[in-house]
Order: sequence, then C-alpha cells, then structure tokens
Amino acid sequence: MTTTDDTWRTVAEDIWRTLNEVAISQQETALQMKETDRRMKQLQQELGKLGNRLGEFVEWQVRPAVVRLFQERGIEVHEMLPEISIHRDGEGFEVDLLVVNTTEAILVEVKSKLSQGDVDDHLERLAKFKRLMPRYSDVEAMGAVAGMVVPDAVARYAYRRGLFVLAQSGETVVVVNDETFQPRRW
Repeated sequence: MTTTDDTWRTVAEDIWRTLNEVAISQQETALQMKETDRRMKQLQQELGKLGNRLGEFVEWQVRPAVVRLFQERGIEVHEMLPEISIHRDGEGFEVDLLVVNTTEAILVEVKSKLSQGDVDDHLERLAKFKRLMPRYSDVEAMGAVAGMVVPDAVARYAYRRGLFVLAQSGETVVVVNDETFQPRRW
C-alpha cells in the first residue's frame, strides 16, 4: 500500500470521526432544546398563575371600595355580585362585578393593567347586558373599569365613552372621573 492510500484512509477516518462528533453534538443540542422548551412552558404556566393571582388581588382591592365609591357619587348599592357569567342563545360574557340597586346596575371590569382593548371589550358587554340578562331590563345600566395600573390615555378614553374609571391610589381605590362626569346609560 502506498502512502497516498494511507493518507486518504486517515482523511476518511477523520471525516467519519468529525461527522460522528457532529451527529452526537446535534443529538445533545436537540435534548437541550427539548429541556429548554419544557422549562419555558413551565415558566409560562407559572407566569399565567401569577397573572391570575394579581388579577384576583386587584379584584379584592376594588370590591370593598366599590360600595363606598358609588355611594359617594349618589348611587345606592344594594347588592354586589362577583364573577358573573352569562350564557343565553349561543352568546355570553363574563363580568367581574355587578353592582345593583332597584333602578340601576353597574358592570365593573377589573384588570391589573387596563388597556384600550379592555375598555372596548367592556363596552361590548354593556351593549349585550339587558338582552342577555332580561331580569335587569328595567334598570339603567352603567359601566366602570378598574385597574391597578391605568394609563392616562386609557383613563381618558374610558371617560369619553361614558365609563367610570377606578384606579389604585396609594393603599386605596379612587374614582378618577371628575365630579361633573355623567355616565353613559344603557
């Protein structure tokens, strides 16, 4: 055998060894990616749970304040019904708080950070309210949005659409709307 054959054999062995190392490395990378994907899914689940807990915290901050806040605005509160879910004729919606007396109902949507989309969604709920909850067809319905974080632009947007805006202020919740505010009625 010639040295050229030995050289080619060595080169071939080196190539096969390198290819084998690349294949092993790719398998290890694939396993690492699967582990990373698993950890990311777990983290997303934990963040989702935390987000839900934060939302619950905000709701629990708003609930006791709602009675006082609306009574200060001259709206009697006889009942406060949390987490209402309505389904009728293939339609439905959920609302965080329903505040009622004999002539008025206020649907309150609570978010940790309020967005314009949240306001739009709530306006859609209000439009469906009496149709999907006919037992309240004889009351004047109003809307309120609340949040731990309420950007000024979102507060103005909700105000202009006739909604009460409730926001965290220190250790309490306040109505952001000024005293001249007149809520839209459905």
